Amino acid sequence: MGKVVVRIPQYYIEAFQGQLIMRFDDTNPAKETAGVKETVEFEDAILEDLRLLQHKPDRFTHISDYFEIKKQCDKVRNLKSVIDQEVKVLLNLKSDYKNATGQDLKPVNSEVASKKEKQKSPKPGKTSEKEVAKNADSQDADTSKAGTRLGLEAKKEENFFDWYSQVITKSEMIECCDVSGCYVLRPWSYSIWYMIMEYIDEKITALGVEECCHPILVTRGVLKKGKAHITDFAPGVVWITKCGESDLAEPIAIRPTLETVMYPDFAKWLRSVTDLPFKLNQSSNVVKMRLKDPKPFLSTTECLWAEGHTAFATQVEAEEEVLTILDMYARVYEELLAVPVIKGYKTEKEKFAGSVYTTTVEAFISTNGHAIQGATSNHLGQNFSKMFNIQVEGIEDGKKTFVYQNSWSLTTRTIGIMIMVHGDDRGLILPPNVAPIQVVVIPCGIVASMSKSKKEELINECTCLVNQLKMNKFRVQDKIHRAYKCDYWELKGVPIRIEFSPRDMERNEVTLVRRDNSEREVVKKDELILAVTCMLKKVQDSLLQR
Repeated sequence: MGKVVVRIPQYYIEAFQGQLIMRFDDTNPAKETAGVKETVEFEDAILEDLRLLQHKPDRFTHISDYFEIKKQCDKVRNLKSVIDQEVKVLLNLKSDYKNATGQDLKPVNSEVASKKEKQKSPKPGKTSEKEVAKNADSQDADTSKAGTRLGLEAKKEENFFDWYSQVITKSEMIECCDVSGCYVLRPWSYSIWYMIMEYIDEKITALGVEECCHPILVTRGVLKKGKAHITDFAPGVVWITKCGESDLAEPIAIRPTLETVMYPDFAKWLRSVTDLPFKLNQSSNVVKMRLKDPKPFLSTTECLWAEGHTAFATQVEAEEEVLTILDMYARVYEELLAVPVIKGYKTEKEKFAGSVYTTTVEAFISTNGHAIQGATSNHLGQNFSKMFNIQVEGIEDGKKTFVYQNSWSLTTRTIGIMIMVHGDDRGLILPPNVAPIQVVVIPCGIVASMSKSKKEELINECTCLVNQLKMNKFRVQDKIHRAYKCDYWELKGVPIRIEFSPRDMERNEVTLVRRDNSEREVVKKDELILAVTCMLKKVQDSLLQR
């Protein structure tokens, strides 16, 4: 709607609120020689005919507008043919040279370069261990900067979209796949989602919510029951029409949401007021096809979804739960993700299809100045219970009564919002409460001239620090790996890194560095646990405050 562009007929413009283009063919040689005046009269006559037909063009073009492009294309093609011919001549000359001398022709620049390399190369037996180490370090640096390109190449404030794309892939949050809008959630991101789910599960279990699992497939007939509700989802519904090489008798949809999947069962299970309140939650995946401009975590074809559905005897009970769940979602963002949100009501136009009203938590992305929906809690009233005939006895004497319902949901969009709010030009910044690794221990100061025993001692000391942190319930890396340097862990957003060098070992100290502001703090080894505890809390509070 609003995107159709045609050159007649008028029906499609009106039906889809589109545009009509009037394109004049001004390339007829007979008309060109007639002069400008005749051409203008010719165009006016056509426009008069259109007015009689009640067609009003939105914009005008001429075929001759594209002539300059065509000329340039022809020019490039001609140049290419010349270049191809000259390359053939060059190759023939090189072949003749090789036949005459028995050697390949070397460019002049390569001879100059080889002389310079000979001048720079050290004499045998004169290379010190220090120079070897320096050369190795420079080679490693060149590889990491130019070869593997591990760091971010886009600036958050300069190109927000490119920055976001790079940070979620290079930090090992996602992997792209062949289906538009579908992505692999790698362990680094899925573990964050898992922690969010654990938090929510604890809260809703205390409210009496139970877990369930409904099928991912739904029939056309069931979707039609919720026609008014499903209209908003219809463009993205994915239909299965074949099984192997055989056509299905009736197309089957992959669920775009859970109302139409769950509520036929509500109608079977709920008979009496004693069955109420009835509270279910399903953590699953839903599919809404997004062929245009999908964004990982934010708007994807398939997303992970925690969706609650409840039924009550009275409207008062239902509306009370709506706000309870909304408060829980706000705490998810503020206590776990360190993202402040605003609670409120959606407008009539933006509310969930089929609901009486929708409450929401909205976050703000300061880099692009956009608000973004974080999670919703909907009061459905009796709209769906009437749609799916969900009635119980015992509320009113001698009568069956339609129940009052709510639905509420939170998705992996939470992760995308957290990334956009906190990340910087070096990569992710993860709040400690959801960071898969809260602290990383990095051995520093290892050089080629260091003895093997000294290296082993340093690595062993780092391993002891890791084990000490694990015993005190901190999330820390499994093993010491020299190849993973500071910038690697910065890119992944680990809240605190502990740098431990031979000098620190001699002084019985460790150096703590915060990811969010790069502040460093040197503490004694026996004060490590207290220092890490305090610093993690400071990082979490600072991110929310900022």
